[in-house]
Amino acid sequence: MAHEPDGQEREQRPAVRLARLLRRWWEEAGSPPGGTRPTQQALASRLGIDQTTLSRYLNPKHASTAPPRVVEALHAHLRAPATELARARELCRAALEGNSRQGTAGDGPELTGGTGTADGTGGRGSPGRLRSRWTLPALVAAVVPAFVAGMVVGGQHAPPPPRSAAEDTAGSVPLSGVPIEWPLLMKRKEDQFTRARALQHLLMAHGYEVKADGFFGNETQDAVMGFQRRHNLPSDGKVGKDTWPALVRTVGPGAHGHAVLALQELLHNTGLGGTEVSGEFTAATVEDLRYFQSRHGLSPTGRADVDSWLALLVFQRPPVDTPAYQRSTGPHGVRLPLPRA
Repeated sequence: MAHEPDGQEREQRPAVRLARLLRRWWEEAGSPPGGTRPTQQALASRLGIDQTTLSRYLNPKHASTAPPRVVEALHAHLRAPATELARARELCRAALEGNSRQGTAGDGPELTGGTGTADGTGGRGSPGRLRSRWTLPALVAAVVPAFVAGMVVGGQHAPPPPRSAAEDTAGSVPLSGVPIEWPLLMKRKEDQFTRARALQHLLMAHGYEVKADGFFGNETQDAVMGFQRRHNLPSDGKVGKDTWPALVRTVGPGAHGHAVLALQELLHNTGLGGTEVSGEFTAATVEDLRYFQSRHGLSPTGRADVDSWLALLVFQRPPVDTPAYQRSTGPHGVRLPLPRA
């Protein structure tokens, strides 16, 4: 029988202790003379996450582990005691490591039959928490006979054929076990939010003059068709499983430019909390990317490869408003100088 933690043991879990600490920061934010505690809605807006997610981070009874970037942002926004930041970071690290050891880090629906949500929160409780009803002895008892039967019937256990390069980019995250496909973007009048802006930044990274405004119009379609012709792809102006893998670039620490802007746009809108969209692949970008990779069954390298781009493009949530960093730029979005030929 699986062990259920009693009340005292649960209170000692790093995730619960972290949630208590973060909630105290929030509750005490209005304590100084003249201080005003922000509402959770206003605070969530500043952090770039939704209010429901923030409420989970601040709820010890149903504690969800806030990522490091959110912990640090809360400390700054709430003007929490400087001496408590190191403790919060330590609790955050311990909670994330505990989730990883227990196999609870992920963004799919729960394996026990619980319902997940489209934004990867996994329903009630910790976001994306995976709970398996299989214990190790039961798993071994189920797997070994099946393996032996396969050996008998097949006569030998031949290794699977190697995957081709085309299969590697066709649409699956290798360590997650959940097949996903590249999203399809095409010319539409409505704002397509972050995916369209990421597409436009990637086009600019390849030397095409477009606006990163999130609208897939004639300008973006012409650039897509030009890119497709240059790379011997069907020039239909639609961005799907053939065009995305050719557009994305492997980027990592020290990189800068439009490909990094595209990556940060996507990270910012995954609900992890406030990735800075600067065009510079900073240490904070590495940390956010590693956290995203670990939650989606990818190797947490801190470098954006094809599989990371695929997962980032799939696990997006629609923003409730134009990102704050774009409001001062008008409808044309962020522009950087085009790369030299």
